[in-house]
Amino acid sequence: MSLEDRRSCMELVKQAKASGAGRAASCEVLDVSLRTLERWEKQPDQGDRRRGPDTVCGHALSEKEQQAIVAVCNRSAYRDLSPWQIVARLADQGVYLGSQSSFYRVLKHNDQLSHRQQSKPAVHHRPKDLTARSPNEVWSWDITYLNSPIRGAYYYLYLVEDIFSRMIVGWTVEEEQSAEHSAEHSARLIDRTCQEHGIARGQLTLHADNGAPVKGATLLATLERLGIAPSFSRPRVSDDNPYSESLFKTLKYRPSYPETAFSGIDQAREWVRRFVTWYNTEHLHSAIRFVTPSCRHLGLDKAILQKRSAVYENAKRLHPLSWSGQTRNWSPITEVHLNPKKETMKTKVGIPIDPGSGRSDSQPPQKDSAVSGSMQQSSNHDGVNPKHGSHSCPTSNASESGRRRGRGKNPLTTIAHNHRVQAPPFVAN
Repeated sequence: MSLEDRRSCMELVKQAKASGAGRAASCEVLDVSLRTLERWEKQPDQGDRRRGPDTVCGHALSEKEQQAIVAVCNRSAYRDLSPWQIVARLADQGVYLGSQSSFYRVLKHNDQLSHRQQSKPAVHHRPKDLTARSPNEVWSWDITYLNSPIRGAYYYLYLVEDIFSRMIVGWTVEEEQSAEHSAEHSARLIDRTCQEHGIARGQLTLHADNGAPVKGATLLATLERLGIAPSFSRPRVSDDNPYSESLFKTLKYRPSYPETAFSGIDQAREWVRRFVTWYNTEHLHSAIRFVTPSCRHLGLDKAILQKRSAVYENAKRLHPLSWSGQTRNWSPITEVHLNPKKETMKTKVGIPIDPGSGRSDSQPPQKDSAVSGSMQQSSNHDGVNPKHGSHSCPTSNASESGRRRGRGKNPLTTIAHNHRVQAPPFVAN
């Protein structure tokens, strides 16, 4: 960074401090560490004293050799070929100018590294950033295998989940998953589920993976008729649909899940029915402040969390020495993100639920802070990948699955209110 840029940074931090902002917060906005700013302030007139390397690569290409590579690449015989093909053709002629990596490096240095063929260059799209602020805004669905008594044959579980409340809103177990039958099963499931929940046109976005069963013409026609916006994962990217994938893991690690196979489709359907009832009405989900999905879906979680917050505040009042800071954060999660961008993941969306506690959004968050919706939760056995969902993904609940609990602490850290806070270690539900 030049000396002028350093002085500009110091001046901006000084102005921000005069306006009431903290130095650390100002440095974070400028993408400069506080320690670096302090070093600049001690020697304001001293620029960057780093000299760079004192040696030169002995086998680096000379200027003449680089110009020869550029000249060859611009010939009519090679201008439409990639460096890989150019190097191979030159080798057939007994000529060696450099490796394909050197060709790429020289072309990039000369601003000639572009798509060199008539075909369109590959375009990489990231999935759309979806945000749910209330139930029935974003649903996620997928299909998973259930073992049948016949080896090599399976039952297929179609499961639809509301990502805001984590409630299973629809499911069915079928015996086929061919492209034709799967599209029909999916269309009937989505149609029935939307009718049961009173989904209006334009209200819902339905996210799924990129497989053939979820992109069939029958299903897409049903979504268009119902006014539902489809959303799909990228091809061959499994964790673009994290909520459904983590729910399937929770399902298959239940203690009552058969170790071998279901005896028949009726048993499979009955087991799934009991699992859905347990999951929606009994399971305290750590990503939604340990309330049941059905309570959150019906809007009952705020009263529950407010009561918990009052209990903690009263306990702190009676035993103040037991707390070195604020009590546990029981504020409800207001936003849930699917495949969020980095700047979205850093946005604070928690809200206070107990005005009498003296906490507000203008104060530093507690250790269990609400950042990026449900992202900053204690670890959950149905958590999701922080890259694509809004909370962490450790091992399954050891007490429920009967398997050995994963070792180590959750390394997830977060930035909230311009303060760095270490997320709590993994706590089993």
